[in-house]
Formats: sequence, structure tokens, C-alpha cells
Amino acid sequence: MEKLTQREKTVLKLITQGYGYTQIGKLIFISTHTVKAHISSIIRKLEAKNRANAIYIAIMYHMLDE
Repeated sequence: MEKLTQREKTVLKLITQGYGYTQIGKLIFISTHTVKAHISSIIRKLEAKNRANAIYIAIMYHMLDE
């Protein structure tokens, strides 16, 4: 399992708080396309099946506590 970048952790935290792609982009000043790219990278790095599984893995391994 690869380490997440700080930006990926930020995106993941915002997803867990219920924000959508557009909202995340506006909050951290990136495009919706870039948000989707970060989410794809997170799923790949965590070897998750989907976003929900990525969130579960991140919580299970305390990745969002940092």
C-alpha cells in the first residue's frame, strides 16, 4: 500500500465529511477533474474497490488522523 500525499489526504477527509467533487474543488481551489484524479489515485494506492472501500481502509489504518 502506497502512502497518500497530503493533498490526497485532504481530498479523502473532505469525502468522509460528505462533500462532492465540485464542492471539494471549490474548497481547495482545484478543478473537478483534478479532484477525480486524486480520488482515482487514492483508490489505486489503497488497493480499494471503490471510494467507500478507500474510506473504510483509511479509517481502519488511522490514515485520516495525521
